[in-house]
Amino acid sequence: MRDHASDRDAYRQRHCVERLINRLKQVRRITTRHEKHAVNYLAITTIAAFFLWL
Repeated sequence: MRDHASDRDAYRQRHCVERLINRLKQVRRITTRHEKHAVNYLAITTIAAFFLWL
C-alpha cells in the first residue's frame, strides 16, 4: 500500500524543481549554453537562480 502523504510531498518537491528549471530556461545564456567550461556554466546558473530568488 502506498503512502499518499509521501507521494504528495514528492510531487510538490518535483513540481518546485521543474518550475525553477523552466524559469532558468528563460535566461538565454543558460538555454543556449554559451559557456564552454562547466565551472563558468555553474556560475551563470547560480547567478540567474539568485536573481530569480530576489
